[in-house]
Amino acid sequence: MKRILFFLSSRFSDRPSKFRLTHFRLYCDRAHSSVSRRPGPLAYYKSLVNQGKLKHDPYQEKVALELDSLLGRLDQYEKDMEEYHANLAKWEENRENERRRLLMEEAKSKQQGDALTSINKRRNMFQKWMSRKFDNVEPGVGKWVSYLNREKKLDSLVGKRPTAPPAPKGLYIYGNVGSGKTMLMDMFYSATEGIVQHRRRLHFHEAMLQIHDLMHKVWKSQEMEKSLQSSISNWVMNLPFDTKIKEWLAEEERYKQEMKMKNILPAVADKFLVDRQGYQRGSSILCFDEIQTVDVFAIVALSGIVSRLLSTGTVLVATSNRAPRDLNQDGMQREIFQEFIARLEEHCEIILIGSEIDYRRHIAESSIDQTHYFWPLDSNKIKEYENMWSLVVSQSGGRITSQTLPVMFGRTLEVPESCNGAARFTFEYLCGRPIGAADYIAIAKTYHTVFIGDIPVMSMRIRDKARRFITLVDELYNHHCRLYCSAATSVDDLFQGTEEGTLFDLESFQFETETENPRLRRDVLAEGNVSSGGTTTGIISLLSGQEEMFAFRRAVSRLIEMQTPLYLEGVSYLHPYFQEKPTENQS
Repeated sequence: MKRILFFLSSRFSDRPSKFRLTHFRLYCDRAHSSVSRRPGPLAYYKSLVNQGKLKHDPYQEKVALELDSLLGRLDQYEKDMEEYHANLAKWEENRENERRRLLMEEAKSKQQGDALTSINKRRNMFQKWMSRKFDNVEPGVGKWVSYLNREKKLDSLVGKRPTAPPAPKGLYIYGNVGSGKTMLMDMFYSATEGIVQHRRRLHFHEAMLQIHDLMHKVWKSQEMEKSLQSSISNWVMNLPFDTKIKEWLAEEERYKQEMKMKNILPAVADKFLVDRQGYQRGSSILCFDEIQTVDVFAIVALSGIVSRLLSTGTVLVATSNRAPRDLNQDGMQREIFQEFIARLEEHCEIILIGSEIDYRRHIAESSIDQTHYFWPLDSNKIKEYENMWSLVVSQSGGRITSQTLPVMFGRTLEVPESCNGAARFTFEYLCGRPIGAADYIAIAKTYHTVFIGDIPVMSMRIRDKARRFITLVDELYNHHCRLYCSAATSVDDLFQGTEEGTLFDLESFQFETETENPRLRRDVLAEGNVSSGGTTTGIISLLSGQEEMFAFRRAVSRLIEMQTPLYLEGVSYLHPYFQEKPTENQS
């Protein structure tokens, strides 16, 4: 449903608009200053209701009103943040200049002290002790005291860091699967174009993978060490001091960098949304879809990074299936989690979309396209599925080849059959091996059309494969891919469970990657009786935990929407493949 809204936005706007779907979702191609205003969330929502493209829902209208109010406060906030960043840049420049001046004074003092002691031929014991002191770089506590004293002097000379203007409160929107949370957030995100300079729209899977990747790079410190060594040599090694004094200065510089890197999460956060080392100014918006706390890593990472972003003035609009205080039902890292929730509630209004209706299913009821999901796996349906693949290949005008895709963490994935933006796999190839979200993101970004054959009924016996399939569907949906499936049963009956027991928490699988070995961070088996059943409403009776219910229901809801004509028509507008290959009509 959320993808449908982006497609419809091009019909609703007075001017056609080009988008480029990066791996963080839609981001405008146009410059900040040249973009015309888009309709606000409330006006857009009412327009779609009036056109009959959406069914009116009072809960959705209330959230649209709150988002519209937030949008109205962003204009002034953007101006305030531009002024703040200008003041901050001036403060940082002055502070760095003063810091180097203090270092130079200390270096001159040390140089003069060494010269005097070399003239005096009759050193006493005290002078020898002083000489040894200067010969060695201040270690441990001494270096820490030196650093703190210098920082205090800088505070008195330059003043305290400028205070950021108070940010408007963001929104944390939670509710059931298909209730319109993401759709409304995306309306807001689209409307911020031209108002806020720095915008990012993240889904949980990719956000966690990017955090993991950035932390890995910072830990290795490869790029940082190179830039640090070059920056030190550029200004320290050319100074008119003895080698010993230059070494002291270099160590002081290194120590300053070490103090900055003491806490890795703020460093990652600063790279996560906006490059704070750049010259761009203005406010920032983070739209975060499907916040979850599936394991210790997610709790610690989200707490550190989101807290950092909120404390530096970023406005957060987030969606989730759960209320904030219900996110961590397993009680992992309770103290860190409580601090995170306190910060979240301080900076965001918490709003429930109370509708029990799955609007994806509602849209699909009268418009479902039966030519994209072939079941059961009998000879007739298998033939229809094979014919569809042949038709897509023929229409693309290419030939079938294999391809190697680059994946995050330096890995690659072999694609056995591909042709001009289309690829074909079996369920076993994608879900029966130890691969995960990073691989599925690579597939979803590269291919606008994906065929998945021989999908079985999900049960306890193949629970790990079911977890992978859920993550795969999430990423194909997030990147707006066209999906063709051949399956043993209907969408509603795919996730049955058996008398063997309930399935594990499907959300926790998304971090499994080859670099971490084929294992889960959390592997919790919920106990409970399992009954047989096939309908979507029967899923609830098959699962004893809310996380499993959310995961299954979301997958079913998305698979249904992905068969609707409105979703399929949007593929050519929204998938990255077509943004990288502009049509002749695009400038």
